[in-house]
Amino acid sequence: MFNLRQGRMKRLSKEDLTQMNRDYFQSLDKQKLVEVAGNLHKLAVEQLEKLEQNSSNSSLPPSSDQFKSKEKLAVQSEQQTEHSESETKSKQEEKQVSPISEKLKSKGFGKKLPGKQKGAKGIWRTTPLVASEIVSHHPETCASCNSPLEIDSDAKPHMGYYVLELENLDSGIEVKCRLHHYYQATCACGHHTKEKPLFGYVSVVEGRSKDLCLQEYGLVGPMLATFIASLAVRYRMSRPKIRELLNDWVGVSLCVGTIDRCIREVGIACSPVVEELIEELQSAEIIHLDETPWYEKGQYRWLWVAITSTIAVYHIGSRRKEELLRLISQAFVGWLVTDGYGAYINYPKRQHCLAHLIRKAIALTEAVDKEVADLGQWLLEELRELIHELATGDGDKDETDSNPARLYRVCRLATVGEHTKLKALANEILNDWDAVVACFYNPQLPPTNNEAERALRHAVIARRISYGTRTAEGSLAYCSILSVIETCRLRKVDPWAYIAMILTQARRGIKHPPIPIAS
Repeated sequence: MFNLRQGRMKRLSKEDLTQMNRDYFQSLDKQKLVEVAGNLHKLAVEQLEKLEQNSSNSSLPPSSDQFKSKEKLAVQSEQQTEHSESETKSKQEEKQVSPISEKLKSKGFGKKLPGKQKGAKGIWRTTPLVASEIVSHHPETCASCNSPLEIDSDAKPHMGYYVLELENLDSGIEVKCRLHHYYQATCACGHHTKEKPLFGYVSVVEGRSKDLCLQEYGLVGPMLATFIASLAVRYRMSRPKIRELLNDWVGVSLCVGTIDRCIREVGIACSPVVEELIEELQSAEIIHLDETPWYEKGQYRWLWVAITSTIAVYHIGSRRKEELLRLISQAFVGWLVTDGYGAYINYPKRQHCLAHLIRKAIALTEAVDKEVADLGQWLLEELRELIHELATGDGDKDETDSNPARLYRVCRLATVGEHTKLKALANEILNDWDAVVACFYNPQLPPTNNEAERALRHAVIARRISYGTRTAEGSLAYCSILSVIETCRLRKVDPWAYIAMILTQARRGIKHPPIPIAS
């Protein structure tokens, strides 16, 4: 699978260490020597902790283990020998491939990896970027002794890069190109400190050739990346369509790979926010839960949603009962509003959605058998009457003839019949009786699960258009972006400004602020 790790914002680089030798240390006074020693100690501790990490004491994959026993090394060498022999054998077999197979491969019928193929012609920009503004970055403190540095107006940048950023204007939007220049400065101690772009979260996927690193060094700015993610997730546009829109309407030419990277960057930046939302979810009084089918690289999965008045969290996984623990932990003591799916039945404080039962009762009213239709109509009227009494507050004071009592009697009558669907609906209500009538004795509970169903409607449309996601990282990005967008809308906060802000901080390795609640 994959995991997220946070990069270091600033640390001694290779260039900094090459400047440090015995003569340099002897030239420092005592106070600066202590500062330099402190920085070197931090670097040594960081590297030691990194060396001691393995798959048994961290979230790193087994392939990243640093230390291996002699037995493992021997096994690995044997596997490499077998692999080399098999490669030699396969090459010999390839030479004996029939002409028909070679013809099929030449037409593209063989397996190939996604993305640019080996030997394919590259694509470059036809016109160079022209910057409308230059942004200067000067080092503020010495990387060696932590002394403040002065800005040299005559200094020349040691590196630079262009950034395309979206700006909101009074009459619309505009994409501007900025050139970021990075400078170096010399401290009184003699150390040369270079200012460099920061980096933050890293998405680690086992088996991938290059991990996704969120960093300042890049062509697309935070707000433009947020705009691209909104087109993909909120407005359900494909990558090629986004490329076409950017090129035609704002004059920005980006490849599909860059667009996809922007969407995944926004998703990875939003994932820590979702983890905090799940923690907040455990203290809620009422949570609506629902799930719908989803596809991940063609495999059958499920998209879950847990929503309250101020929180919405989405998750893609299996439909097993254990998957529910990713959203609702054992610390939750509130009420759940759900349908009749078996994963929810064992939870003690729960409201069974009456709208699901009403839809099943409506189907029974259209039965060919008149007796079954009459019982279905009776069952339908009692369910609707129960919702009406909850909405108006005109419930019967006589407990012996209350709406739950009448509903219980008609269900008992329905279980005697021979109609399969009628008996199944009646048994579903009786077996889950406490959850069906929970709203009658707890007026604060909603009788239906419409909140969760409405929250899934947008994702269902997206599934029909895109046929789901392709990777686990893509599923994480999709759910994280959707969770932050819906939560911001529930809290009446501008989602795009907030997402652009947390992406800016995630690229720098700075912890994000929580989603505020508008007063």
